[in-house]
Amino acid sequence: MKICMFGLLTCVLVLFLQHQGVETRHGHGSRLLKETFHPRYEETILSSLPYGNTSTIFNVLAFGAKGDGTTDDTKAFEAAWLAACKLEASTMIVPNGSVFLIKPISFSGRNCESNIIFQLDGKIIAPKRSGSWKSGLLQWLEFRKLNGITICGTGVIDGQGAGWWSKSSGTKPTAVRFYGSSNVTVTGITIQNSQQTHLKFDNCQSVQVFDVTISSPGDSPNTDGIHLQNSQDVTINSTRLACGDDCVSIQTGCSGINIHNVDCGPGHGISIGSLGKHNTKACVSNITVRDTMIHDTENGVRIKTWQGGYGSVQGVTFSNIQVSNVEIPIIIEEYYCDGGKCQNKGSSVDVSDISYQNIKGTYTKTPIRFACSESTPCTDVNLDTIQLQPVAAVVRGVQRKAAVVMGLQPDAAEPLLEQPGKEGWAGCVEQRLENAAGTGCSAG
Repeated sequence: MKICMFGLLTCVLVLFLQHQGVETRHGHGSRLLKETFHPRYEETILSSLPYGNTSTIFNVLAFGAKGDGTTDDTKAFEAAWLAACKLEASTMIVPNGSVFLIKPISFSGRNCESNIIFQLDGKIIAPKRSGSWKSGLLQWLEFRKLNGITICGTGVIDGQGAGWWSKSSGTKPTAVRFYGSSNVTVTGITIQNSQQTHLKFDNCQSVQVFDVTISSPGDSPNTDGIHLQNSQDVTINSTRLACGDDCVSIQTGCSGINIHNVDCGPGHGISIGSLGKHNTKACVSNITVRDTMIHDTENGVRIKTWQGGYGSVQGVTFSNIQVSNVEIPIIIEEYYCDGGKCQNKGSSVDVSDISYQNIKGTYTKTPIRFACSESTPCTDVNLDTIQLQPVAAVVRGVQRKAAVVMGLQPDAAEPLLEQPGKEGWAGCVEQRLENAAGTGCSAG
């Protein structure tokens, strides 16, 4: 956490010096750039070399990037990264006012120092045509095996993914992926129009994401906002997520996840899962989602598992969540499948110690759906202060109030809050049945 804070403070200092107008001349020709330096060198002008042993600032323009939106600048980014990663606490700058066309690239940390800052103030775009990509690619921009990596700034990463969305099959890349990294901070930037998932953390520890905007159309398929897998100690806050799939997707191997002050919608809500596909083990624990707005989505807060899997989901709290125009605000679905009939098998992921507190707002389909497994029933599921109203009833209430104001006779009063019976909530509001089978997951 200290490393993350170091990177963040350094990034703030860089932005402050830019605002003060510290100027330097870099690279070829006479292009004048606003540039920032480590405090020891803030008045230094390094015009003779694109980088040197004394500088910790590496601007991609100094390595030959054109920034015109049409020239392939991938090799310039690779060269700038290679130079920056040799020095601890260095900064690689993608400057404001330029658009950089970048093909798939890996910012690898195998031989890199720690605490590197990737300052993004310009715009990075992907090739539009999927035919210009190699087949089987899993990611576009990858940050791999780094310690203390910070991405900050006011810039944009645009996957230009519309050409991919019409493809019904085949591998589609993630826009930004962190793999095997620790003490990661992502702040300030915008990621939009991803080919598939926008931002993924895989096998990462100590991650902070805040003041980030993620955006793609609500009908763009499989464009998750943030995807977490095999990652621990992750905080996501003060972030706007609008996409065509889950705003946040939490997969197996995740624990210590804290999501708060997030605006989610459109999309499919905030999901744990799907878990246990193809009879696999899944372990998720200690998840908190609080103080969050979810609107114009298919789901609100959801746990989804496949029949035949095993393991556990435990220690999950959803609290202080406002929903608006959501099809189903609260869901536990242990018969999840992506097509066809979901079969009832002899095992499933154990779901226990789940708390829903102070969830309010409007729904368009049904307020709560709990479909727990017959073989492994949900246990210790608690609901407190759940106030969900059908959108139609809210509209009728507004109309009645308007009629009274206008001196008209309103229709007979109707309750604004539906209280469906047990059958209306998929036959399960709270189950406290003992599950004798072990989950195979250690507490975490």
